[in-house]
Amino acid sequence: MNDTNNSTAMIGEGNGGGQSMIVDVTTSSFMAEVIEASQSQPVIVGFWAAGSAPCEQLMLLLEKSVMDAKGTVKLAKANIGKNQAIAAQLKVQSAPTVYAFVNGQPVDGFAGEQPASTVHEFVDRLVQQAGGIAPNLDELLEQAAAAIGQKNFAEATGLFAQVLDVQPSSEIAMAGLLRCLIGTGEYDDARAMIDAMTDEMQASDAVQKAINALDIAEQGAASAGQLDIFEAAVAANPDDLEAKFNLAVAQFGGGQHEAAIASLLEIFIKDRSWNDDAARRKLLEIFDVLGATAPEVMDGRRKLSSILFS
Repeated sequence: MNDTNNSTAMIGEGNGGGQSMIVDVTTSSFMAEVIEASQSQPVIVGFWAAGSAPCEQLMLLLEKSVMDAKGTVKLAKANIGKNQAIAAQLKVQSAPTVYAFVNGQPVDGFAGEQPASTVHEFVDRLVQQAGGIAPNLDELLEQAAAAIGQKNFAEATGLFAQVLDVQPSSEIAMAGLLRCLIGTGEYDDARAMIDAMTDEMQASDAVQKAINALDIAEQGAASAGQLDIFEAAVAANPDDLEAKFNLAVAQFGGGQHEAAIASLLEIFIKDRSWNDDAARRKLLEIFDVLGATAPEVMDGRRKLSSILFS
């Protein structure tokens, strides 16, 4: 096997404390990388010898299994020739030899070349002992955002909840739950959720944007009851931009999102600067409330860009 400076570039970040999944250890780093690290996740120690083909093959199998575990377990590779004191303390008599550490103590291990299936089962036992493979939070957040865009708020709520189970301080997930409540019209519950947050959470950028979205949604809901009045006003005078603007707000509050976007685009076409650019600003607010992946938002953004650059 190559020396530590030429070890394979399978170094990654775990979902937990941000430690590398695969490291080379020495006598001086063994305590931190193995004993202390195993307090928070299982650590596999692989003793290998330079120039040994069985060692090289086994280390590659361990690296692949550990990478597949996505940060749930860690691999510490120890060159037996350079770490004889550690090898002697652990009674390592030959290479390759593998130990698994949990809570600072060796709990499992084997010696000699092993088939891939045995190595995978060894790592899988440790993964299950650690509670299974941790979910990829970025993927969950992407899926949740897509679900909001499709107005599948129940699915999005479940995905955001999964993120918060792993990372309770996730501002993005908390803001996402707020947007789900906004999407289902549960404004009082959204306000109660905000009131229960810490000041730090409320002040975060993601949550502040969600709070702004709630403000806009509540304003629209308050105008929804006047929808008939505004429709009549626009019908009587199609050039009354203020009536058209009020109609758009009421349409949005009543769930007629595409109609609201269309009304605001009509205002923008007739007079881009009307009321200090109110139509465009309201469009952007609505886009933010509905989310970037909502079909009506993507269509509205395309139409707005077409008007701007026409």
